[in-house]
Amino acid sequence: MQPKPQPSPVDDAPNLVALPDAPEPPPRSRFSAPENFINRELSWLEFNRRVLEEAEDPTQPLIERVKFLTIFSSNLDEFFEIRVAGIKQQIESETSDIGADGLTPTEAFEAIQRRAHELVAKQYSLWNDDLAPALAKNNIRVHDIAQLNTKRAAWARRYFREEVFPMLTPLAVDASHPFPQLLNKSHNLLVRARTEKGGEQLHAIVQVPRVLPRLILMPRTKGQDEPWEYIYLAALIKHNIADLFPGLILDGVHAFRVTRNSDLYIDDEEAENLLRSIEQELRRSSRGDAVRLEIEADCPREVRELLLRFFDLGEADLYRLKGPLTMTHLVPLVTNDAFAKLKDRVFQPVRDLTLPAHADLFEVMRRQDVLLHHPYESFDPIVELIEKSAHDPHVLALKITLYRTSGDSPIVQALIEAANAGKQVTALVELRARFDEAANIQWARRLEEAGAHVVYGVVGLKTHCKALLIVRRDEDRLRQYVHLGTGNYHPRTARIYTDFSLFTTNPKLTEEVAIVFNTLTGLAGYPGLEKLMVAPFDLNTRLVKLIERERDHALAGRPGRIIVKLNSLVDQELIEKLYEASCAGVKIDLIVRGICCLRPKVPNLSENVRVVSIVGRFLEHSRVYYFENAGEPVVYLASADWMPRNLLRRVEIAFPIEDTALRDEVINEVLPCFLSDRVKARELQADGTYVRLQPAEGEERSQAQLHFRERSRKQARTLAEAQNAAAIKLAPIITNQTVRPVQGARRERSGGKPRNAPRKHRL
Repeated sequence: MQPKPQPSPVDDAPNLVALPDAPEPPPRSRFSAPENFINRELSWLEFNRRVLEEAEDPTQPLIERVKFLTIFSSNLDEFFEIRVAGIKQQIESETSDIGADGLTPTEAFEAIQRRAHELVAKQYSLWNDDLAPALAKNNIRVHDIAQLNTKRAAWARRYFREEVFPMLTPLAVDASHPFPQLLNKSHNLLVRARTEKGGEQLHAIVQVPRVLPRLILMPRTKGQDEPWEYIYLAALIKHNIADLFPGLILDGVHAFRVTRNSDLYIDDEEAENLLRSIEQELRRSSRGDAVRLEIEADCPREVRELLLRFFDLGEADLYRLKGPLTMTHLVPLVTNDAFAKLKDRVFQPVRDLTLPAHADLFEVMRRQDVLLHHPYESFDPIVELIEKSAHDPHVLALKITLYRTSGDSPIVQALIEAANAGKQVTALVELRARFDEAANIQWARRLEEAGAHVVYGVVGLKTHCKALLIVRRDEDRLRQYVHLGTGNYHPRTARIYTDFSLFTTNPKLTEEVAIVFNTLTGLAGYPGLEKLMVAPFDLNTRLVKLIERERDHALAGRPGRIIVKLNSLVDQELIEKLYEASCAGVKIDLIVRGICCLRPKVPNLSENVRVVSIVGRFLEHSRVYYFENAGEPVVYLASADWMPRNLLRRVEIAFPIEDTALRDEVINEVLPCFLSDRVKARELQADGTYVRLQPAEGEERSQAQLHFRERSRKQARTLAEAQNAAAIKLAPIITNQTVRPVQGARRERSGGKPRNAPRKHRL
């Protein structure tokens, strides 16, 4: 299926202002110079530095700081598994794949390793010198096994013998026993031993079992003052390792962890069965080429050299760590509810007033468009809409795209029930959602077994858009109900990712969503649409035209303004177009959470461009495109970042917000709140570094995420008070019944769920 060139609807849209002939823009070549671009991988490392800064921030609750430390470690793992692995492959194949920034793969790799080593050293210094002592002061201790008191040491010994020892398998390494193929990110111990003093050196590997908890909580009574004491599983095994080698003299035990290339390589054209090919590739990827080796800091040189030689790695790939081999093992501290006083205040999403519990969602959608801002507003209505559709006899068909969803997804379960009920269910399941491939394969099979039509996307493309189409026979006619989102159909991540959801029955929009589904599941080519911008067909070209239109407005003396909120900005052509617009006088604000290859604040290039990144309690995930258009503003919400992969190799949808009240809310309240953040925002400098913004003297400490949370809480309280007042007013006419306070009025820490925020159909 090839995109057909179409005249851009931007040229004919009714809200456009007629433009006189504008001067020719500056030649593009000036904007293509390598010094105008920041290296993608180095920009990503700067993003992870901002995550680490959240762990360093002493104003954060202590466990929240530990949480950001684990996120930093998990992020870095994925970076090495995918990005560094790809660069090493380029180096080995001697390709001359030079990015827009002009760095060769070798130059990029060397710069990455320098910065990564610096960040890892900073991470471990933070843990050893700050966070671990702070946890100990709060009666949370991660112990060195050798320092346990007699009672604790006896318990640890007993736990090892009863729970751990039966799981261990020592693997000899010698002429007849080759070095074992260790799994990606596995935790292992290299044991050096001899049969007698002065005898030949022997080697063995002991793998730390993945089925056991990596951080072990030691027994405690119910006394509130008793400390929470933990030990590392790997350290416990290392301390008792002699039990596995009776009769041998041990010369040393050294923990190490290997990271492997985990990217999947699927040739869509050659793969007759995509599902089976991905299953096979998943098994292979856990044993891909090694890209990083992590070892204990006191590991002897000869052991380091032995491991590097075996994994075919260089000194730059080696990370010597003064502490646990990964901070992801600290997650049990983050998830322990007993540490609530050391965490952020509990937040419960509210229900939008237009979508209260037990409302007729179809009736609401027929009446008006509804826009939700997650996680401040509950994701429950999306789940309820699908569940209601599964059992509504008037619903005939459901179509949905699934990129990521939870392991116990109520959405997929509802789709299965709908298929079992005889409804026509079509699911575009993207099997190549990175690190969720296995879960998506499981869901795809269950859907197929229930009788749903499961489509594994389009050859050569990932289906990344978030769309739901419901066909229902209403009393007056057959009608299509649509949900479009910037985030995944994942109820769990919807509580920690910021995203937008649009509910609509707008005939033109629903018709175009139906066309997109038909294009993806059928044989027809893309016909071109008026409202929706769809990658890889026309999203890129239409974004270029929208930027050029702002440029031309500015050149003609009219105000030009662009605000874009993204996860990443990498695409060279769009960056160059933003440079053109900046030079023409367009004021550009970019809210980019992660990678940004555009270099702002450069004279005669990007003086009018400001880039901020917000890293806070919630993961900023929503994408918003705003173009002022000389007083006729255009707002799109989208699933797509401005990266080549999103524009050229994925199916993405950008959808307009045309309801005046909803559009004004995004323009006048939501975007300005992000731009005025002076607590969690950092501003990108021309040299690629970020500076944390501070309020000016006398200026309020504005914080976007806190503002939205507090507004949600206020709405919940207001509604609860109104409901209580109504209940009290009705009390005299209610017999034999006690009026109780509305549950939503309880404090958040009580676990109550505020409902029905008193806001009409706005954010």
